[in-house]
Amino acid sequence: MTETNGHPHVMAYYFKQWQGFDMPFHRHDATEIMYTIQGYCEVEIQTHPSHIEKVALKKGEFIIINANVPHRLIVGAANPCRMLNVEFRFAPNKGVFPSIQQLAAEDNLLISLLESEAPYLVLRDGDEVYHIMKSLVLELDKAAARSQLMVQLLIAQLLIRIARLWRETVNSGEAQSERYVKISMEYLHQNYDRDIQVKDIAAAVNLHPGYLQRIFKSLTGQTLMAYLTVIRMEKAKMLLLETDVPISGICDYIGVGSRQYFHMLFKDYTGLTPTDFRKSMHAEKWSYPERS
Repeated sequence: MTETNGHPHVMAYYFKQWQGFDMPFHRHDATEIMYTIQGYCEVEIQTHPSHIEKVALKKGEFIIINANVPHRLIVGAANPCRMLNVEFRFAPNKGVFPSIQQLAAEDNLLISLLESEAPYLVLRDGDEVYHIMKSLVLELDKAAARSQLMVQLLIAQLLIRIARLWRETVNSGEAQSERYVKISMEYLHQNYDRDIQVKDIAAAVNLHPGYLQRIFKSLTGQTLMAYLTVIRMEKAKMLLLETDVPISGICDYIGVGSRQYFHMLFKDYTGLTPTDFRKSMHAEKWSYPERS
């Protein structure tokens, strides 16, 4: 999150049912929590000047958008969405209640959340976050009878609970990510002879293409297409060495439609053209004297 010194101060909050709504991109100097109580919506986040990420939120899911990150809400006409939103930023300390930084000094998970530079986080709730947010909004609604101490306690409780939920999600997500990557690899090994695009692999594991790309690169150090190229080139090497399949036909065996493109990939991968590789490997194979 951005500047976190002092006490969190709620700038806006509301329950709202949206339907057929297309919000323009906007930003504000407050961190925003958008919680989906019922229905379905989409949130678009501009993480870079030329890059927009789309997040789908279902019942029980919420997004935390960092301050000054451009974003917008989209709700279809056929699928209304009821949401609970809270926007807050940090103000100088007042009173005796510890600042968020002081509380974080006693909680490593809260420190991690506050120090996160991610433009947004998406989490699934088990109702705890919702009940804390609801209690916070009801307290804020009391106006003259509102207890500032209770507000600070509830916001602190909210942030600590979100920090714990984030860590639980990260831990389970790492194991889940490994499973998705394994399934993706199996899919590529079984379908390398077809014309494959990232969207096909993502559909096979039921993930958004961009998200699958990120976790695959994070866990393997390669992109999906680079990994597919390795599979294809290793298969091509085997065919060149162990079979008499014409070089002109090998590209069809490995799912590369263009012979020229196959030659380029193969030379980049091995340093040799397919013809030179077959000749050199055969020459090396027959250069060894037969054993008596």
